[in-house]
Amino acid sequence: MDEIALKLGYLRELASSHALDGILLQRVSSLAWATGGASAFVNIARSDAEASLLVTRDQQYLITNNIEATRLEKEERLASQPWNFQISPWYEMEHTIRRLAQGLKLGADGEYLGGKDLSAEMARLRANLNPEEGQRFRALGQLCAQAMEAAAQAVHPGQTEYEIAGLLAGEAERRGMQCIVNLIAVDKRIYNFRHPLPTDKKLKRYVMLVLCGRRWGLVCSLTRLIHFGKLPDELRHKADAVARVDALMIAATRPGQTLSQIFGRAQEAYAAAGYADEWKLHHQGGPAGYEPREFIATPGSNEIVSAGQVYAWNPSITGCKSEDSVLIDDEGFEVLTSIPGWPALKIEVPDQIIERPDILTVN
Repeated sequence: MDEIALKLGYLRELASSHALDGILLQRVSSLAWATGGASAFVNIARSDAEASLLVTRDQQYLITNNIEATRLEKEERLASQPWNFQISPWYEMEHTIRRLAQGLKLGADGEYLGGKDLSAEMARLRANLNPEEGQRFRALGQLCAQAMEAAAQAVHPGQTEYEIAGLLAGEAERRGMQCIVNLIAVDKRIYNFRHPLPTDKKLKRYVMLVLCGRRWGLVCSLTRLIHFGKLPDELRHKADAVARVDALMIAATRPGQTLSQIFGRAQEAYAAAGYADEWKLHHQGGPAGYEPREFIATPGSNEIVSAGQVYAWNPSITGCKSEDSVLIDDEGFEVLTSIPGWPALKIEVPDQIIERPDILTVN
C-alpha cells in the first residue's frame, strides 16, 4: 500500500474509533503529512493551510481556492493523488467546506464548527513516521547540518544577532528549506533567555544558533554554540553537564519506553551534575515530525517510544544547551543533524559511548 493510501486508512480508522463520519484537516502540518510532503502554505507564520482535506468513509476531498489550485495540482503533484479537488473562488472557500460537511459528524485537527478536536490524536499520527518519511527526514537532517555549519563558519565578532540570523536563514533557504525557527543569542543574552529572538546586540565572544528547518513538511532541529577565545571554566562545566543529560536521554529513548521514564532519567542527570532545577526552566523536547515537536515530554507523559520516530531532545543549563534530531530504530539511534568535524564530547553511558556536540572554540 502506498503512503497516501496508508494515511487515508489511518484517518478512517481514527474517525471510526470516535464514531465519526469523517476527519477535516486544516493545519499546514496535517496536509503535508497526509499528502506525502506537499507545501500548502503561503505565509509561514500561519498554522492553517491554504487548503483543507476532508476524508469521509468513501471519499477524500481537497478543498482549495482558485489562487492555489493550479500550483497544488501541478507543482505539488496532488492531481496524481486520489483527491477529489473542490475548487472555489477565493472568497467562497469556507462555503464549500460547509456544504461538503453538512450533516456529517466530524473530527478535526483543531477547533472547527463544533467538530471533535482530534489534534492530540493527529499529532501522534504525524509523529509515527513510515520508512519513506524516515528517508526524507534523513535527507533533511543533512541539509540542516550543512546550513548550520556554513553559517557557523561565517560568524565572527562584531556581527549583530540580526546578521547572524540572516546567515542561518540564507543557508537554509538556499538549500530549499524554510527556516521556521531562527533563534540567535550572543554573550549575556544566552544566559538570560531560552528563546532568544534576534536583536541588534553585537557578538563579542559567545553565540548560540538554533535552527528548525522545514522541507517536505518535516521539521528538523539543532543547536550549536561558538565561543571566541578561551572557554571559561564555568561554561566548560555546564557544557559537559548538559551533554551528559542529552546523551542519557538519547540512550533511554528506546522502543517501548515511556516519555515519563526518559524524563526521569533527565531529572536524575540534572541533579547528579548539580543542576537539579534547571529542567524546570525550559521544556526538554519530544518527538518531531511535521511540527518542531509534535508534543512535549513532561514528567507525566505516558506516550510510548516507537521505532521510526524522530526525537529532538534539547536539555539546557543556563548559558548552555544541547540539541540534535535523532532517528530511533530497533537497533539503536542515528543522529540526523550531525556535523562532520564539529568538536564532540564522548559521553559514557551504560553499554555505550554517545557523542554530543561541544562548544566550538575559535582562538
